[in-house]
Amino acid sequence: MTFLRRLAVWPCLRLPVRGLYSPTLDVAAAGTVPRVSLTRSKGQLCTHSRKLHSESPSSEATEVELNKLDGGDIGIVEVVMCRQWARNSLGKVFVHQMQELVSTLHHDSAVRVVLFRSAVPGVFCAGADLKERAQMTNAEGERFVHGLRSLMTAIAMLPMPTIAAVDGFALGGGLELALACDLRTAAFSAQMGLIETTRGLLPGAGGSQRLPRAVGFSVAKELIFTGQRLGGERALQLGLVNRAVEQNHDGDAAYKEALGLAREILPQGPIAVRMAKEAMNRGIEVDIASGMAIEGMCYARVIPTRDRQEGMAAFIEKRPPQFTGE
Repeated sequence: MTFLRRLAVWPCLRLPVRGLYSPTLDVAAAGTVPRVSLTRSKGQLCTHSRKLHSESPSSEATEVELNKLDGGDIGIVEVVMCRQWARNSLGKVFVHQMQELVSTLHHDSAVRVVLFRSAVPGVFCAGADLKERAQMTNAEGERFVHGLRSLMTAIAMLPMPTIAAVDGFALGGGLELALACDLRTAAFSAQMGLIETTRGLLPGAGGSQRLPRAVGFSVAKELIFTGQRLGGERALQLGLVNRAVEQNHDGDAAYKEALGLAREILPQGPIAVRMAKEAMNRGIEVDIASGMAIEGMCYARVIPTRDRQEGMAAFIEKRPPQFTGE
């Protein structure tokens, strides 16, 4: 399947593959969200069809875009969240665009690793768009949360490995998005938490189910009951993230760590990696005997592949394998 180099549903905010940025904050009136701009230190400047600081963005603005890496990183695809004016909060347009991009990824056999990252300095995803939610009726709110839950499930069901790069705030639905990914990296300065109980709610997009699977039952209960926030170091200690690093001057330390992790996955047999993910994801939900049967079925699907033959030949010939995903 042909994969577009940059696929987006609307005219887009471009983010260079490896361009570095440093955040500058323009503090707005008290009680409002600070306006954020990007100052590029390398590569081309981000462009957009309107001013980045607009408080009333056009409905045609891109809030999520897909970025396919090239060169030695072919096979790594980034889902870039760029809802600048609302700190990547989960609004209707954001969720709709994310759903369409995730659906596209699900059917693309050329994609080997998906990396979820933010183009907004200091923020991964700030959670629900409370301004939008306040305008919804109870029934509309329930339908919207159902759509959020479906989005997180679609992310979790992507057949290839997924990595969330948490370089800033990942609160409520933002952490639920990260939890829907297979792996997570974080900067020490990141702030993560399922804070819904502080708003009179509970996690409604999978957090009450995925957090216990990540950190254990009793720890997850404590975190959700108290609504507390964790920094990157504490998140690493609890197993909430796989890797945590000091934040750098450019504010993208977690992204760089995630990209390095993606590069470690990239050379491995893509079919084998996908089948390993399926075996683990399905097996963890059943008893050990059923899990063994699932593993056997996944293993059987790898046996007839050219990649398995290539892996064996490369081992015998003492050379790196050249996997093609066939």
